[in-house]
Amino acid sequence: MKNTSRKTAPLVDVTGYVPNGMRIGAALAWRFIAVIAALWVLVWLVGYFSHLTIPIAIALLLAALMAPGVSRLVRWKVPRGLATAIIMIVGLALVGGVLTFVISQFSAGLPDLQDKVADSLDQIKNWLATGPLHLNQEQIQSALDTAIKTIKENQDTITTGAISTAATVGEVLTGLLLTLFILIFFLYDGDGMWRFFVKVMSTNVRDRVDVAGRRGFASLVSYVRATALVAVVDAVGIGVGLLIVDVPLAVPLAALVFLGAFIPIIGAVVAGTVAVLVALVTLGFVPALVVMAIVVGVQQLESHILQPILLGRAVQLHPLAVVLAIGAGVIASGIAGALLAVPLLAVLNSGIRSLLSSREQQPEEVDVTSDEAAEPKGG
Repeated sequence: MKNTSRKTAPLVDVTGYVPNGMRIGAALAWRFIAVIAALWVLVWLVGYFSHLTIPIAIALLLAALMAPGVSRLVRWKVPRGLATAIIMIVGLALVGGVLTFVISQFSAGLPDLQDKVADSLDQIKNWLATGPLHLNQEQIQSALDTAIKTIKENQDTITTGAISTAATVGEVLTGLLLTLFILIFFLYDGDGMWRFFVKVMSTNVRDRVDVAGRRGFASLVSYVRATALVAVVDAVGIGVGLLIVDVPLAVPLAALVFLGAFIPIIGAVVAGTVAVLVALVTLGFVPALVVMAIVVGVQQLESHILQPILLGRAVQLHPLAVVLAIGAGVIASGIAGALLAVPLLAVLNSGIRSLLSSREQQPEEVDVTSDEAAEPKGG
């Protein structure tokens, strides 16, 4: 019998026939896919462990704000444990006092606000009846009855939401306790934790990682200090304006402005909008315009003078990068993500710039929680 098997043709290397541009594009493509996949896994892990990662991140922000005080007391020969306790007690007392004052002011001004809102609703009813729409009382009452009926029909959904809100409150309280617990250890032994982390790194990159980490924390300290000062200026400026215009709940609204200032751009806009709406509902169109002018003026002072001077080059970020970071934070973790996105970006910006520096640096012999951490040296 004849051998009918066919000889297989030898394999030909076709790499040389692939255009150079396509090879470069393919190399970039698979690397891009690998990076995106790694980032997706990282974001998923952070979201999955959000009950742990968010308290850690918030505790780190608070540590950046409070650690310089602990270090100053230590330099005054106060034992570190006692210094940590003193700063924690002072901080909790300050926060508790401010919250108590704001809540008492809100409770005192709520009846007056309710009366003014009721008067405004009566004016809206009269305008609907006598204005260009010429609605009669039956049509207005029918619309109100429809709204009440809708609320009653969705009572189960509202009740479920209330139960969910109660569960959320429990989770928030648990998160607060965990944050305080973590904060104590950050303040007491933050530098020791960092040294332990650096020892895990390879010896040939250990020094550069140490420098980059310390500079990243320095940027965080600068960011938190500057943001807190900007928030105080915003709250005082807008609060005084609200008091001059005689807007109800001026102090709670100023407190809302203070909290909103920690979320750059978006927080200030939302807090200012709430203040304008309260002025519109309670006082009318012209006072609302005055409040809007005050809010815009204070925000312009913040964006053009305060932030460039206070933040400086150490944590200066492009506005587009800030907006994109906030958007990504909202998508990933809601309000907490919006709060933490910009400081995280500031830390990464400073740390990566340090790692990419062409000059060999030796680790700076300073405590990462000290005042010197707020003043990074070199480029």
